[in-house]
Amino acid sequence: MRVEAQTVCGRGLLTTDTLFCVKNQAHWVLRIKMIFTVHQLTTGIQNLLGTVYSEVEVCGEITNLSISSSGHCYFTLKDDRAQLSAVLWNRNRSPLDDMRNGLEVVCTGRIDVYPPRGSYQIVVSSIEHKGLGALEKLFVQLKRKLHEEGLFDSSHKKPIPSWIRRVGVVTSPDGAAIHDFLQVLRRRWSQVDVCIFPSPVQGNGAARQLAEGVRFFNRVATTLGIDCIILTRGGGSMEDLWEFNDESLIRTIYESELPVVSAVGHEIDVTLCDLVADRRALTPSEAAELVSPDALDWKERLNSRKKRLNLALRSRFSASFDQLRALENRTCFQFPYRKIEEASQRVDFLEERLNQGARISLERGEKRVAQAAAQLEALSPLACLARGFSLTRVRHTGQVVKNVVQLKPGDELSTLFACGEVASVVREIILNNIDEKRSC
Repeated sequence: MRVEAQTVCGRGLLTTDTLFCVKNQAHWVLRIKMIFTVHQLTTGIQNLLGTVYSEVEVCGEITNLSISSSGHCYFTLKDDRAQLSAVLWNRNRSPLDDMRNGLEVVCTGRIDVYPPRGSYQIVVSSIEHKGLGALEKLFVQLKRKLHEEGLFDSSHKKPIPSWIRRVGVVTSPDGAAIHDFLQVLRRRWSQVDVCIFPSPVQGNGAARQLAEGVRFFNRVATTLGIDCIILTRGGGSMEDLWEFNDESLIRTIYESELPVVSAVGHEIDVTLCDLVADRRALTPSEAAELVSPDALDWKERLNSRKKRLNLALRSRFSASFDQLRALENRTCFQFPYRKIEEASQRVDFLEERLNQGARISLERGEKRVAQAAAQLEALSPLACLARGFSLTRVRHTGQVVKNVVQLKPGDELSTLFACGEVASVVREIILNNIDEKRSC
């Protein structure tokens, strides 16, 4: 006999010799001996888990957090012995929910199966913070310590060179990060040389090797011409990225003479390397963009400047040509000797005026001289002598005798007449209206 039965695992066709039942947790579960499809079995498990674990509370630490563009949160809850995938739909998120790796939370929700992967997960309906996980607590303590020492101060950060010729990359040569970095670098600007220092990026001892890579590039910076150092790896859980929180590595980056770019994980992954580095890149691809110009952008710039230069040259040439035409049409170039002739004529005119002025000035001068001579002649003592007067002077002094009181007997005199001169000696002085006589 064939029996069609509805079970918690779905609808199936059963025979009487293969059908038996067990009572489990107040539910009748049919155990059957038959062949299921993957979909039938997965759906049965999904229904079973959804029935038994329709509402559970799970405590664990958030890791591998990923927030989609639509706002849905995908993460992993873990403790020291196991881990559980979780999803929090955007409609169930509260604006106050602080979702970040390392938080210890209590999630309320139902257990479900994601059929495409065949994995079970908790669909979270609400979430409460319980506190920080062990790694997160250690992270916060170390971050506070290094911050108090000033390792994260912006004043210590070195600028990234605007034009980088060679960059040193400390990473795993087999990881996806270096391939993404090189792919973007080749697409943007292939002229940047890349030197790779191979190092593990997770696990014990990785931090020591990463620090050695930073020190190596600082030692050979002059020899190899290294302009910048990049530490990079892909995303991962907090445990995967923990080596990038190592204190010795942080201090090595801080002491680096070359600028350091940290490109660890994804945008939501924050390590102490990101805080101490001179520049943080959200992804390895962004790190490649930071150290290389965009060839297409530069090509567009050069083409734009080429067009502007050609336009400026054409405009300048046209203006110069117009100016040359204007100069060519000027009278001085049409009749080059006209200016010379006009200048020569003006020189002759000025020369004539100069000569005329000189003659007039000379005549006026001659007249003034003649008038002055006439006046001088009228005032000359010689004219008086010609009219019968004479001029007497003391011979030894040349003093003109104006009064007899100037003389004394015995003085030698010289008397000047119009026609000659007479020498004499004073013998006697006679004063008018005075009877007294003075004799030698």
